[in-house]
Amino acid sequence: MKILISTSLFGCYDPRPLERLRAQGWSLVLNPYGRQLTEPEVLELLADCDGIIAGTEPLTARVLRGGRYLKVISRCGTGLDNVDLETARNLGIPVMRTADAPTQAVAELTLGLILDGLRGITWHDRVIRAGSWEKSMGRLLAGKTLGLLGLGRIGKRLVQLTRPFGLTYLAWDRMPDEEFAQTHGTEYRALETVLSVADIISLHLSYEPTLHKLIGARELALMKKEALLVNTARGELVDEEALYQVLRRRQIGGAALDTFAREPYTGPLRNLPNVVLTSHIGSYAREVRVRMEMEAVENLIRALTGLRK
Repeated sequence: MKILISTSLFGCYDPRPLERLRAQGWSLVLNPYGRQLTEPEVLELLADCDGIIAGTEPLTARVLRGGRYLKVISRCGTGLDNVDLETARNLGIPVMRTADAPTQAVAELTLGLILDGLRGITWHDRVIRAGSWEKSMGRLLAGKTLGLLGLGRIGKRLVQLTRPFGLTYLAWDRMPDEEFAQTHGTEYRALETVLSVADIISLHLSYEPTLHKLIGARELALMKKEALLVNTARGELVDEEALYQVLRRRQIGGAALDTFAREPYTGPLRNLPNVVLTSHIGSYAREVRVRMEMEAVENLIRALTGLRK
């Protein structure tokens, strides 16, 4: 068996995932670029591989058909929007993911971004490094209304983490979990209501084409003047140009983004002081990263050895 590992930092923090694969006697192809692969790059590397431990690179119909020996896709992460699932299904290629592993890490990062956005922590850091001693008045998280767009694993964990702050919770989700909502004091409302009432809007949705640019100019216009938008889900959920214009005009309080439509992000949001930007680090907590990698490895081994029986 020959396995492509497309994620750039796989095995860097703990050698056990790589050791587990090598113990199978399999040949490993590691990402040679140290970044997310492009479609032509993954197509070339995957050409004679039996399996892939995948990141967020485009696993398009062209790539999947080009991997003539490909039998299994094991995603190291939760999102599958980079995988052409219909083509994989037609080719008989099972697709697995590490759905539970990143939950705590992404929820904690979201909380950190919310606090940063409200108190201007990184803004003050930049000011001091530039040689100034300015103070910008921040706001408390306590007593605010948190609007959750998506109340799945990560959204639910964020509710649990923030309970000591005495928040009011509103949620919008196309698959409501009424039992959780009732138990944790969360009220489902229409999207427009959540956007117009909440002090903080936090995105926790999986991406699909029907949700492309869910947050655009119209939706941003519904938000409060001091509202904070936080996205640790998928960059394609937000119209980045519309967000740039709204932030430039200071029509909302600010934003904090960990994901972008195109990564690495090089766009104009970098020039604004009222947005916090991080480089898609939601799952980048050491303990979680190792757990994700081990889970992805076990998923791959289980699937490939099952096919051989």
